[in-house]
Amino acid sequence: MQKIMNKIIFFELNEVPIKVFEYYMKMRPNSWLATNFSKLKKYETISENKGHLSPWNTWPTLHRGVPSDKHFVSEFNQNLAEVDQEFPPVWDILSSNGIKTGVFGSLHSQAVPNDTENYKFFVPDVFAPNYECFPDDIELFQKINLNLSRKSGRNVDSSLPFREILQGLLKIRTFGFKFETLSSVTKQLVEERINPWKSVRRRTYQTVLSFDVFYKLLNDKKPDFVTFFTNHVASSMHRYWAALFPDEYEKLDYDSEWINTYSNEILFTMDHTDRMLKKLSNFIDKNEDYKLIITSSMGQEAIECEPTETQIVISDNHKFMNMLGINKASDYKVLPAMIPQFNFTIEEDFLKIFEDNLKKLNINGEAISYRKKDKNYFSIDLIFLNLKSIAIKVGDTEVSLEDSGLQNLVIDDKSSCTAYHIPEGHLFSYHPTNKPSNLSKEQLPTCDILPIILNNYGIKTKEYMNKTVYNNL
Repeated sequence: MQKIMNKIIFFELNEVPIKVFEYYMKMRPNSWLATNFSKLKKYETISENKGHLSPWNTWPTLHRGVPSDKHFVSEFNQNLAEVDQEFPPVWDILSSNGIKTGVFGSLHSQAVPNDTENYKFFVPDVFAPNYECFPDDIELFQKINLNLSRKSGRNVDSSLPFREILQGLLKIRTFGFKFETLSSVTKQLVEERINPWKSVRRRTYQTVLSFDVFYKLLNDKKPDFVTFFTNHVASSMHRYWAALFPDEYEKLDYDSEWINTYSNEILFTMDHTDRMLKKLSNFIDKNEDYKLIITSSMGQEAIECEPTETQIVISDNHKFMNMLGINKASDYKVLPAMIPQFNFTIEEDFLKIFEDNLKKLNINGEAISYRKKDKNYFSIDLIFLNLKSIAIKVGDTEVSLEDSGLQNLVIDDKSSCTAYHIPEGHLFSYHPTNKPSNLSKEQLPTCDILPIILNNYGIKTKEYMNKTVYNNL
């Protein structure tokens, strides 16, 4: 192994376009970002993926150095054994080359590797099928984290896993929760009592708590390369872009009360991002062998939308499966997913009857969209919004809403998808010795990022990777 040029903190800020950074700095001129932006090396990134863009196919492109028409990673918890052999992710390549690596929440880091010799820590993403972590003393935190993620997909669930939280309070020092974080969370819970709509901010506080755990691991373990993934800004942009940038829409049916209520939510998420970046820059100022890379795998922009009053979701998996011919819970498995997706694996003996019935399932005469992976993996999309009446059929057989296992869920904040994915994202690099520089005039393909990282560690790029290497980010 050759000498490491810089250790890298790889901050994965999902889907944030440069436009949002520019707006944020205009509104927060004293923020860390605004103060340091001139010194950041800056690129607009571009995803090479063709067709539908989603974080679960664009992050594998960035991590593996090949577009989605080569890696075919598109669903959470799909079997990655073959693609990991052909196009391994950055953490596999680095650790196998002796680079001490830390992973925290990066998408498709769905399980702790069998060989952890060169891992300082490994915390899988929030769609992991279980809460196993390395080291195992943070598994209770991951259990709480997964519990909260499962409950707050479309509406934020106001209930809390109190038993696990009480157990977690006994391990505050192990997890690394800061006093200011706990004070902020307490303030949030009080504010929810006064203004219930503010419960939407719990998604951000999940990231804040996760960052404390990550930051302690970073300080204690000091890996040569480390990732931290967060979706809190992307989640807010999807829902509230129309509240922040209402003039970008030809027709906007949200009223002024909704716009005024949620107009600061993206700024709120970016405020917390800015605090995280400031902490990481302080760490790097004291540990100058580190460099901070802040990046996304794509971005977002406004799309035409309308308020979402209701949305069809699966609320009872057993009834839903029973409708499609599967009667025993042992004959299927529910996998984590992000609404409007619902993922299942089906036992081999029931594959045919399940898929035959799924093909015949329709809501108000519209067929259900689904994708099949790995023979028995099904990802079902339910994009049925604002239905006033609901007719469910499997072929010619009518099924009541109650018996179907489906629910016409009332959406608390009436948010729809007001912004959606675009190929353009960002990559910024911070080190205290950086000289002022402008935004690069050339877009940086996300497939180039893995070779850049490997070049930093003196690791030879694979034959399938792009050969353009930016010498110094």
